Amino acid sequence: MKVASSRTRKRLHLLTGACLGLFLLTHFSNHALGLVSVEVMEDMRRIFNVIWRSWPGTALLYGSLLVHFVLALESLYRRQTLRMPIREALKILFGLSFPFLIVGHVVSTRVEWMLTGSGDGYYEVLPILWSSPSSAVRQSLALVLAWSHGCLGAWFWMRGRSWYPRYFLIFYSFAVLVPLLALLGFAVAARSLEGGMPSAAWFMANRSSPQLLSEIRTSLTAGLLAMIGGTLILRAIPVRGKIRITYPDRVISVTKGFSVLEASRAAGIPHLSICGGRGRCSTCRVRVTEGLERQPSANEAERATLTRIRAPDNVRLACQLRPNHSLSISPILGADNVGVKVQPTEQEAAGRERRIAVLFCDLRDFTLLAQQQLPFDTVFLLNRYFETIGEAVEGSGGVIDKFIGDGALAIFGLNNSIEDACAQALAATARIAKGVDVLNRNFMSELDKPLRIAMGMHAGPAIIGQIGYGKASALTAVGDTINAASRLEGFAKEYDAQLAVSADVVRYAGLAVDDRESYNISIRGRTGTLETLIVQNAVEVEAMMETGNRQSETPAK
Repeated sequence: MKVASSRTRKRLHLLTGACLGLFLLTHFSNHALGLVSVEVMEDMRRIFNVIWRSWPGTALLYGSLLVHFVLALESLYRRQTLRMPIREALKILFGLSFPFLIVGHVVSTRVEWMLTGSGDGYYEVLPILWSSPSSAVRQSLALVLAWSHGCLGAWFWMRGRSWYPRYFLIFYSFAVLVPLLALLGFAVAARSLEGGMPSAAWFMANRSSPQLLSEIRTSLTAGLLAMIGGTLILRAIPVRGKIRITYPDRVISVTKGFSVLEASRAAGIPHLSICGGRGRCSTCRVRVTEGLERQPSANEAERATLTRIRAPDNVRLACQLRPNHSLSISPILGADNVGVKVQPTEQEAAGRERRIAVLFCDLRDFTLLAQQQLPFDTVFLLNRYFETIGEAVEGSGGVIDKFIGDGALAIFGLNNSIEDACAQALAATARIAKGVDVLNRNFMSELDKPLRIAMGMHAGPAIIGQIGYGKASALTAVGDTINAASRLEGFAKEYDAQLAVSADVVRYAGLAVDDRESYNISIRGRTGTLETLIVQNAVEVEAMMETGNRQSETPAK
């Protein structure tokens, strides 16, 4: 049932969808003119008919409808598993149910017009639809489903584009207003004809060939059901044999034709795929550890993405790789979500002064990095970076205050002493440095330069409380200590170091500073200077703490 190459199918699907979307836009705009008058609707309908009732327009419209529907069935057949994200499921459901809702409308307008040359104007159609509540509801539901299907398809296509966030509000407003105005125009125009036109029963009694129209309607409905039913039956026929896919922790058996991503979903194995399995990102990629040489080669879309991220030869996109022999794989990126654990409540922390340790951490040259990566991959990499910071901070006993762009603010000492807080904060810097090293090894093949961080740390008094308004209110800290830590993070960048830490933090943690070079730096908005230590590699902090602990445990002679 494969009708074309993957790239050709995608292009046909996009082009036919755009054609159908244009028709819906013009048709619904015509409906919206009912807010003015039925006469205006009729005048504009004649203009639209010049395009859509011409032979080229008719061939384009119904050819697009047929190709789009066949491609949808072919995609359903190839999907192999019906487990999918809710947006994908709704898009398919809307698309398959829409034809059944409009069969009657198409037959009573376009088909009758083709047979008799009359009977499809607003003056004829509106009384019929409005006189029957079920017809009015069915027609309104078809309008909403058709538009929702088109909007979901457009969203899947646009969401990965760099320009989409800038115009999101415009697109959203447009998507809501078009069907709303169309429904209002339909209702206002239909009500304006009540009592002023012959009844719907009169129109039905005087329609041409009602028996023939009924037979055509039944035939079309049966044909649609047969096509969908036949596709589902073909999916259920096990004619391709089985293969085994070996994951690091289990082995599953699937029918040939499954993509690796579909196999993961069918087996309930978490597998990341931000773009929805369309080969537009690389988050689903896997490393094939055995059996690669017997698998089909990458298609054009997959090769383009793999080339973009400079993936090695044994890395494939799980959504595009459809193995025909058994193989062993290892997903490269985890499927767990990044999240921040619940922070102390307002009752526990609001409006109180505490001595805390504050850590600022920033990812250097992130703007340049984002320009070189696919949008989805940039989001994923940034989330992995934030996850590394969050695990290091919370694993050391601190709390993530907020993420700011590509930076993070962490607080230590909300519920313990300043001495313990400083020791925890120092331990967190070493964990962050190690975590970033791990990220650099995992993303070595797709980063021109390794990720680099700059951290600033200071300790002192601060006000802790719920600050903000409504849902934007959150626990945070304010005061001179936070400002100083932020300035130290910038100081670390000046010295091309991973950490700039005030001597106060080191002393509070019980470590000696006399044997390390320090700098007396000026902090903007603060009188005097702040004694600061520069640490080129924050992993060194771990050794400093171990040395300090051994010295504190050695008995004095």
